[in-house]
Amino acid sequence: MRKYWLALTLCLSAAGAFAQPVDLTRYQELPDPKPAPAAAWASVKPGLNLSFGTADVRYAKHAAPVSASLRKTWTTKAWKGEKVHTQAVIWSASALPQTRLSWTDAKDAKGNSIPAGSISARFVRYVMTDGLPPTGGGCDQRPPGKYDSSLVADPIDLTSVLDIPQRTTQPVWLSVSVPPATPAGTYTGTVSVAGTSGRPAQLTYTVEVLNRTLPAPKDWKFHLDLWQNPYSVARVHGVKVWSPEHMELMRPYMKMLADAGQKSITATIINDPWRSQTEDVYGSMVQWTRKKDGTWAFDYTIFDRWVTYMMDLGIDRFINCYSMIPWNLKFSYYDEAARKDTFLIAKTGTPEYEAHWRPMLTDFARHLKEKGWFEKTTIAMDERPMEAMQQALSLIKSVDKDFKLSLAGLYHPELQNDLIDYCVATNQEVDAPTMQRRRQAGFNTTYYTCCSERYPNTFTFSPPAEAAWISWFAANKGYDGYLRWAYNCWVKDPLRDSRFRTWPAGDTYIVYPGPRTSVRFERLIEGIQDYEKIRILRDEFGKKGQADKAAQLDKALNAFEVEKLSGTPAAAQLMPAKALLNSL
Repeated sequence: MRKYWLALTLCLSAAGAFAQPVDLTRYQELPDPKPAPAAAWASVKPGLNLSFGTADVRYAKHAAPVSASLRKTWTTKAWKGEKVHTQAVIWSASALPQTRLSWTDAKDAKGNSIPAGSISARFVRYVMTDGLPPTGGGCDQRPPGKYDSSLVADPIDLTSVLDIPQRTTQPVWLSVSVPPATPAGTYTGTVSVAGTSGRPAQLTYTVEVLNRTLPAPKDWKFHLDLWQNPYSVARVHGVKVWSPEHMELMRPYMKMLADAGQKSITATIINDPWRSQTEDVYGSMVQWTRKKDGTWAFDYTIFDRWVTYMMDLGIDRFINCYSMIPWNLKFSYYDEAARKDTFLIAKTGTPEYEAHWRPMLTDFARHLKEKGWFEKTTIAMDERPMEAMQQALSLIKSVDKDFKLSLAGLYHPELQNDLIDYCVATNQEVDAPTMQRRRQAGFNTTYYTCCSERYPNTFTFSPPAEAAWISWFAANKGYDGYLRWAYNCWVKDPLRDSRFRTWPAGDTYIVYPGPRTSVRFERLIEGIQDYEKIRILRDEFGKKGQADKAAQLDKALNAFEVEKLSGTPAAAQLMPAKALLNSL
């Protein structure tokens, strides 16, 4: 019977796993629909031009950068254990073949250093994006041409050598990860650009390492929950789902996620819980078989392999299992008597629904307890109505009163005592006493953004600073963290075109195949680091009775309100707040 379940899993949940894989090495960006006229480059100084820019700007590919955002040096402050970054910008009216990046150790006057291995300079590539309607959010159908399309700088490439065409602006992402044992002091380093034509150029930067230490990502309290899609990894690499090759290829992607402080494992216990809304449909990690005698058998082989795999990487706070309430209320299984895959459609609260789920929940609880995972596992739902949630909750608790539940959706006070992991939409309000009671009980309260929020967001066209702003908002409101529905639900051609048929470009993923990080992902990590610094300082001020410093920090945090983004960009809000944070 196992072969039938595997066939269902591979066909329904990994459609495209055998399709043409994505070119993950060197690739050609799509043509720019908005190239600057050649005359606009006439005043650009001949040869290779190089300056520091800012991480707040997405530099246009075929427009020379505006001088107001450029400078010859970069100076920043960092805690020990913190990763800091900026952008440098290369531009030239003529072609720059085989442009190469290199960098040195960053050293202080005493001979201490931040080694070159903790520093990187990488080319920021361009991907096609779209935009939003004049008003409202972006949860709509998006046929080609409906919205304005343009190239934006977002993927951070793996190569340190690139051919730069004529009349092109090429951003470079400079990242410095300060080792925890680095002595406090002022460190100076250089980044150099050279090619086969023109003189090489060099920039110098300074990092002031403060005498404070950021914990390792695994110890961050911020609850990051970016939903993983193993099936997308199989498709872009052209391998079979759950094969040894697939498991090995996923490792650097999930390690990159763990290094961002990810806390939750995205597991699927039914096939297609989200009604095929993504390019790569999620399959069931549990084999459901209705036996000839009418009883049920459940195979947890894939589920166990996936959970163990993620826990080994340090992602182990919750195992969120989707979903008892899929969007189409359709439940697939293998029918042993009929010798075929089939499905049931049943609403919550009906006898058919209970008959389908009670045996599974009973067996699942037994299995989780045997594995020692019961306390970490939640039966998770996504944007489901309260009545359906209450009906499902009643069934779950009747099987085992200690089952944990999770929901991402609207805030319902009637449910909050039953949800150990509750993530509410940005426009919802959870009062401070409720959040405090939940925290004291060991419960988790976070918020999320999706296609409906114009800002803050992490679309490929969103201002980069909004990704960092997200965690400051969480700190202001008292949330434990942030959820985004997709870490890597890749579109057909994710390295070149981030647009999707249903939502704003970039809504379905925040990192790129390779694995390649992105401007958005790096800025998100930046904000999480700020959240941790805020948490550490607040605790310290409280213990030391430093009410004046606590008041300064609270005043800065109170400015982070969503409605203020309509008039004051995220970057402008972050600049003074981050300066204050590093001064305390």
